[in-house]
Amino acid sequence: MKKYLLEILMFSAYALFAASWVSGALLTPAIQASFGEAGLANATWGSNVITLAKIVGNLGAAVLLMRLGAKRAFTLAMLLIAAGGFGALAGDYSTWLLSRLALGLGGALAIVYFNPVVLHYFSAQDRPLINGVNAAAFNSGNLLALLSTGALAAWLGSWQSVVALYGVMVAALAILWWLSAENFPLSGGPEKPEEKYGLRHGIREGFNWWLPLAYCGVLFCYIAVFALFPLIDGFAVASSHLSAVMIAAGMVGTVAGILVTKRYPLRLPVLRYAGLALVIFAALMLVSRNATIAYSAAALAGFFMFLPMTALVTLPQELPGMTPARITVTFAMFWSISYGVETVLMYGAGLLADVSGEPAYAAYLAVACSASLFVFSFLLPESGKQPVSVKAENGAENATA
Repeated sequence: MKKYLLEILMFSAYALFAASWVSGALLTPAIQASFGEAGLANATWGSNVITLAKIVGNLGAAVLLMRLGAKRAFTLAMLLIAAGGFGALAGDYSTWLLSRLALGLGGALAIVYFNPVVLHYFSAQDRPLINGVNAAAFNSGNLLALLSTGALAAWLGSWQSVVALYGVMVAALAILWWLSAENFPLSGGPEKPEEKYGLRHGIREGFNWWLPLAYCGVLFCYIAVFALFPLIDGFAVASSHLSAVMIAAGMVGTVAGILVTKRYPLRLPVLRYAGLALVIFAALMLVSRNATIAYSAAALAGFFMFLPMTALVTLPQELPGMTPARITVTFAMFWSISYGVETVLMYGAGLLADVSGEPAYAAYLAVACSASLFVFSFLLPESGKQPVSVKAENGAENATA
């Protein structure tokens, strides 16, 4: 039962990280006003400083795990997320951004540590379900923030109180994790010698580059939905409703992704066709002037944005010779590169909107970049295996030919 308790604590911490991040984005007008700040490009720094922190934190996650062990490393991640609550005490915009930096560092460590914990505690049969649940953690926190931020701010009286509340909740989770967690061998088992596998090994493997490049455009589009799209008017889908529609549909897509990954043995077709469907429906969402079509397209875009996530996370875990040490490096690079590219794209989108005077161009750029999953899926290895019957049929057909 301990593994399920640890899973609940990890999921909850990362969901609250997401809620804190998204609530900060939603409260950006009030936060900027309180510090005398303005401008769309400047507003993106509330999110960009978190992504910058995630780049650094993701790269350092593997080193910290090796030195601290899983128990202390994830406790540190939770405490950094909780430190984001100190933004409530900020006296200026720079100090507020520093609290976002701490929040981002904690989130960076936490998302990388999901994978070695899952690889160690859960069987290959259970991993698609757990990976799918973990893939929904950010979305769950995102949806929580979308549904509650306005009400919490009105009830508590200020944006500072909302930020502080999330910090206190994560600090409580950190205490529970410290009391429950334990360290475990990173080599894949107690009988194996401790593996020395670091970033210098990971950067030599092409797979560790293609995987984040496949995801970075989808990540940019996702973050743009709640960081940029609410600032844009003129779509058939009301900007204030767009995030909720796509995220709610994304939750359904996550469940579908778990089922597909458990029942369908191959991973690349799921990534490829879901990625193509995402681009098509996201584009239709933006260009349609019919509200019914636009809302339906938005829901389908959210569905296909999250359907491939379970397969995407499961694929590296199925590669030959994968251990907790290796998977930590793989996902340290995955999130660091993904967020690095996303940060550049996000700030570029803000500049494009400011220079052109047409914020909708930022949305078009985000949708175009979401094609990365489809394009780079052709460079990824297939980790799944076809059923024996299918292989036999293919062999018979080749022999007949």
